[in-house]
Amino acid sequence: KMPASIPEADGRHRASAAFSLSFLSLVFSITAFSSSYWCEGTRKVAKPFCKGDSKGELCIRFNSPDGNGSQAVQYIWETGDDKYVEKRFHAGIWYSCEELINDDGEKCRSFISLTPASDRGVLWLSIVAELLYVVLLLTGNILMSVEMCYYSSVIDGLKINAFSAVVTVLAGLLGMVAHMMYTTVFQMTVNLGPEDWRPHTWDYGWSY
Repeated sequence: KMPASIPEADGRHRASAAFSLSFLSLVFSITAFSSSYWCEGTRKVAKPFCKGDSKGELCIRFNSPDGNGSQAVQYIWETGDDKYVEKRFHAGIWYSCEELINDDGEKCRSFISLTPASDRGVLWLSIVAELLYVVLLLTGNILMSVEMCYYSSVIDGLKINAFSAVVTVLAGLLGMVAHMMYTTVFQMTVNLGPEDWRPHTWDYGWSY
């Protein structure tokens, strides 16, 4: 014969484990939502001319003979793909950043401003879906904490656990839909976005 009830200590241990996993999921989701590493890749751009004493492979070197500057002739030695350099970039819902060629740091732009006007509605739907995803995960965490700390009977705990499970599943579905919409918008931006932004190669980043 099966026991009539689950021991209270076992129930609390189960609720504690579920809460810990759900809380980690919430933290990772908020981190990913606010990051700009949903997609990463490279963009091929023309090398700038070397200035002053700058040397190396990230700029085009030229020879300028001594004499009148108006009669100076510049000889570009690089040909073909040697004229170009690949700049790394990463993009998220909010920002797209790319490295600077001859300087430390990055140049960032609003991803919303890069998106074609016809696709911004889908991007905003993706943002709303991501926010709802985070809110539902937070709701699930609150329910699990209530189950872990305040329920008075096993039956009440199971009811709260079932409701939090439904909320968490809905959150997962919303998150999946939001990611799919963002992927669609990103691909359209790659094809139709500004010429000075379109990447040469790209793949999904760690926060996707």
